[in-house]
This record gives sequence, structure tokens and C-alpha cells, in this order.
Amino acid sequence: MEDLKEVLAAHKLWLQDSTQGLKANLRNANLHNANLHSANLNGANLRSADLRSADLSGANLLIADLYHANLRNANLRNANLRHADLNHANLHSANLCSADLNGADLNGANLNGADLNGANLLIADYKSDG
Repeated sequence: MEDLKEVLAAHKLWLQDSTQGLKANLRNANLHNANLHSANLNGANLRSADLRSADLSGANLLIADLYHANLRNANLRNANLRHADLNHANLHSANLCSADLNGADLNGANLNGADLNGANLLIADYKSDG
């Protein structure tokens, strides 16, 4: 996998002009303990990524694909997860304080022990597996 800084820089260019840069494809990436504080991952592919204990506080994950991502113990405080695909994501013990989950797909997501204090869950889609 390319260096994470390079992927983020190319994604930033892509967000400014889709004919430049490259949309971030971090599918299946090992980002365990990664520092992604305030990263702009708008529309990024993080499907099945290992984001355990990652710092995603203040990150922009608008419409990001986090299907089946492992976000156990991740810090998502103040993150923008509007319309993100969190279908079957593992958010066990994640910090989602003040996160914006408006319109996010949480079907089958594991939210056991997650801190949702102050989170925006307006019209979020959630159907628990159990």
C-alpha cells in the first residue's frame, strides 16, 4: 500500500478537482492506531479497513464507505459521518461523542459500549443484528 500521507494528499487533490489526484482507496488497509485526526476522507473507500484504536477525531468521513470496517475503540469524537456506510461496522467501545451520524447506515453495526453522548443520530438507519 502507498504511504498513507501520499494517499491523503492525492485524495485532497481529487476532492478539489476530480480530474486531479486520486480518490482514497484504503479498502482492507491496516490502519490500527493510525493518527487521522481531522483528516478529510470525504467519500473515501475504507471498506473492511482495520481502524482499531485509530484517532479519527474531527475527521470528515462524509459518505465514506466503512462497510465492515473495524473501528473498535476508535476515537470518532466530533467526526462527520453523515451518510457514511457503516453497515456491519464494528464500533464496539468507540468514542462517538458529538459525532454527526445523520443519515448514516448503521444496519448490523456493533455499537456495544460505544459512547454516543451528544451524537447526532437524526434519521440514521440502524437495525441491530441482535
